[in-house]
Amino acid sequence: MEDIKELVRSYIVKEYLEEDEEITFDTPLISSGYVDSFSMVSLLVFLENKFKIKIPPSKATPEAFDSVNKIVELVNQYINK
Repeated sequence: MEDIKELVRSYIVKEYLEEDEEITFDTPLISSGYVDSFSMVSLLVFLENKFKIKIPPSKATPEAFDSVNKIVELVNQYINK
C-alpha cells in the first residue's frame, strides 16, 4: 500500500502543486485548494488507467479525494474486484 500512497502523492505534487510546495498523506487537498473539480476528474482518470479499475461516479466525491490516504482507501476498494 505504501507504493500506491507514494505514487498518488507524487502524481499530485507533479501535476497540481507549485515547485516549492509539498504535501503529506493527510494534507487536505480539495478543502485546501490544491485540487479543484477539474483536477479531481483528471486524477480520477489517472487512477482508473493506472490501476485498471472503474470508480463509480457516486464514489468519486470531494470527500473521497481530500487526502492521499482517502484516495488510497478508495482505490483499494476496487483494485482486486
